[in-house]
Amino acid sequence: MAIESIKQVAGTAVPVPGADVDTDRIIPARFLKCVTFDDLAEGMFYDERFEQDGSGKNHPIDQSEYQGASVMVVGPNFGCGSSREHAPQSIRRFGFRAIVGVSFAEIFFGNSVNLGMPCVSLSLKDNEKLMGLVAESPRTEVKVDLEAKTVSFANEVFAMDMPDGAREALVQGKWDTIGELASNETAIEATAAKLSYV
Repeated sequence: MAIESIKQVAGTAVPVPGADVDTDRIIPARFLKCVTFDDLAEGMFYDERFEQDGSGKNHPIDQSEYQGASVMVVGPNFGCGSSREHAPQSIRRFGFRAIVGVSFAEIFFGNSVNLGMPCVSLSLKDNEKLMGLVAESPRTEVKVDLEAKTVSFANEVFAMDMPDGAREALVQGKWDTIGELASNETAIEATAAKLSYV
């Protein structure tokens, strides 16, 4: 089975401001009682988005102008805290395909890449400018170009950063390690046959 090569992600964006947004805020612990990740979208930022009685808090994700967004623009040190894989899973299953920020917690970053969801970094100044542009024109497309190493919005082009290993894995379609392993069954069996202890 071929793994999708992810060279660009394009779509409208939603700004989720604030530094140090941790995984407990991204997906509260009560939503972790699941056998699969399939239904995690409903819990994404739940306590940030809803009151205890279920009424909305007017979080950007729920505002009409940002509906259908596939790119999330976030602040510094996004995904910090506990290493729960459920956090990027909830974001991906909600429909987001890329996250643009300043910096990301290492484990959150790795888990996101393993889902084929690039997390790219801008300078703080550029990140704040992009957030402002998205707020002013929410229906304008944001394009994350992993090959060109740029994030563009209308006529604005920002230089982005991403570790080369992760970026190349996405561009070359080698980001799904389990999928890659499963697609090389013949080579695995041939190697196992040469090992005396297997």
